Amino acid sequence: MFNKSSGSHSASRGSFRGPARSSSSRGPSRGGRSFGGGSRGGGGGRGRSFKRSIDPSKFINKAVITEEVVHFVPEHNFIDFDIDPRLKDNIVKKGYKTPTPIQDRAIPYVLKGVDVVGIANTGTGKTAAFLIPLINKVLKDPKERILVAVPTRELAQQIEMELLGFAKYLPIFSVCAVGGAPIAKQMAGLRRQHSFVIGTPGRIKDLIEKRCLDLSMFKTAVLDEADRMLDMGFVNDMRFFMAKMPKDRHTLFFSATMSREVETLIKEFLKEPVSISVKTGDTAKGVEQDVIKVEKGKNKVDVLQQLLSSEGFSKVLIFGETKHGVERLSKDLIARGFKAESIHGNKNQSKRQRALGLFKDNHIQVLVATDVAARGIDVNDISHVINYDIPATYDDYIHRIGRTGRAGKKGKALTFING
Repeated sequence: MFNKSSGSHSASRGSFRGPARSSSSRGPSRGGRSFGGGSRGGGGGRGRSFKRSIDPSKFINKAVITEEVVHFVPEHNFIDFDIDPRLKDNIVKKGYKTPTPIQDRAIPYVLKGVDVVGIANTGTGKTAAFLIPLINKVLKDPKERILVAVPTRELAQQIEMELLGFAKYLPIFSVCAVGGAPIAKQMAGLRRQHSFVIGTPGRIKDLIEKRCLDLSMFKTAVLDEADRMLDMGFVNDMRFFMAKMPKDRHTLFFSATMSREVETLIKEFLKEPVSISVKTGDTAKGVEQDVIKVEKGKNKVDVLQQLLSSEGFSKVLIFGETKHGVERLSKDLIARGFKAESIHGNKNQSKRQRALGLFKDNHIQVLVATDVAARGIDVNDISHVINYDIPATYDDYIHRIGRTGRAGKKGKALTFING
């Protein structure tokens, strides 16, 4: 049985004050060794300089329910929001009826043009929380230009797909500016009419330096998964393009975690933001967590094969540490008769998109991924997340297992450890 939690919800206006945390640690420590990892400083560094020890007990949460918690009751319905009727019609056609907590709390403030800091777990509907009111903003003023910056190309593409759904038949145009895709096509798109630019920090900077993207006309910015952009070493890129925007701008900042570095960015980029927290804790309460002990002398892939052949392992996301390891594991699984694919940095964008599409549409059972490649994955009904290799930091663990048990659904996370 799994926990159910509506989370805690709060909104406050004024200078943002998150929980004070050490800049070198993101989690509790035991025996002098931190479970979390410090963020990598500098603008260009995207590699990891060390790997922290994580106590295996952190990977176990049987999620036994002792009492039922109060179910979240939204203050609004989507039809109640003061937005364009055409947009409301598209929302209804997409099957949206009742807002999630982050949508319920954030949308009214975004519609008012207030800066917002949203702290929420993955899978809580953050994308719609900013897209719906910002599409409405463009419908009210077709000259409005909006920049959405995210850590990975997959997330940028998922957000653009969501945008296309909400903006169907509406005069809303977008450009997806990400690395790993032809820059010439993106440059051509920027020469045409566009309301949204959705991209990764490095490619956004490249386009600015090539004088193809003029952010002086963009009065709204969204920094989504800002904590991950910071962890991936994009802080200087973020400062570069935010400095190119008007000082009198509307800024929305979304993050799953909070640290002193994140607080510093909030103070730099936002003015008197409303703070909205709908976090239910570090891990999704609907995710049951356990470890798989691999006894000495046993073949790890054999153990994995036995797991994947068990009942209920219908849609499995497996995390590996390296690009080569992920590719090798996916080939091993295919050789053993499983329908599997891989996504990692050595695969070009079209192959990554194809693999993700096959996984989404249930044409394959298993997707093997590296941390960076998987950060933009938003796939429904993942039954299991398997940490074939232990994550480098506890934050990475939280982001990994957040791919299952989304939107109130149940999921399981299993982590391989040496027995």
